[in-house]
Amino acid sequence: MAQDIRDIMKASSSQEPKLPKGHKARFEARLQANFSPNKTLQASSPMQIWIKIAAVAIAFVAVSVFGYYQLSKNSMGDSLVESVPGVESQTDEKLVHLADISPDLKRVEQYYTTGIKGVLASLTITTDNKDVIDGYMQQLQVLDLEYESLNLELTQAGPTEETITALVDNLKLRLELLMKLKTKLKELKNNTNENISSIEV
Repeated sequence: MAQDIRDIMKASSSQEPKLPKGHKARFEARLQANFSPNKTLQASSPMQIWIKIAAVAIAFVAVSVFGYYQLSKNSMGDSLVESVPGVESQTDEKLVHLADISPDLKRVEQYYTTGIKGVLASLTITTDNKDVIDGYMQQLQVLDLEYESLNLELTQAGPTEETITALVDNLKLRLELLMKLKTKLKELKNNTNENISSIEV
C-alpha cells in the first residue's frame, strides 16, 4: 500500500487553504494596536521614564570611572618609567625568582616571605612606637631594593651559587630585622607600662 509522495503532493496542492472569515481584518487591527507610534509613548509611565534615565546615568558613570582609572593607570606607568633616568622598562623581561629555579628554593622563599608577611601583619603602630617602626621600615626598604637588584641579576646572568645565597641571606636578614623590631616594640611597651605603673604608685 505504498503511495508515491509526488501523487500525494499534487492532490494536496490543488486544494487552497482557506482562512476563517475576517481573519485579515483582525490581524491588521492587532498590528495597529500593538505597533502604532502613539502606543509606545502612552504606555510609558513617568516611573518607567525615570528608571530608563537612571539606568543610562548609571551606565555613563560606570564607563566614565572605568575609563578614568584605565587612563590614569596608563599615564602613571609611563611617567614612572620616564621619571627615573637610566631605568629601563622590565615589562618585556620576566624576572626569575628563587621559586622558578627549584622546588626546594621555592619552599625556602615561601617560608621566609610568609614569616615576613606575618610579622608585618602583626605590627600595631601607635604614636609611641611610630618612630621606631619607621626606622626599621627604612632598613627593610633598603633590603627590599637589594633583593630586587639580586632578582634582576639572577634574571640577566642566570642562577649562580653566589646570587642564590645572597637572595636567601637577604630574606633571612629581613625576617631577623622584623623579629628584632617585634622584640624592641615589646620592650618599649613593657617600659611604657612600667612607667605608667610607677607614676600611679
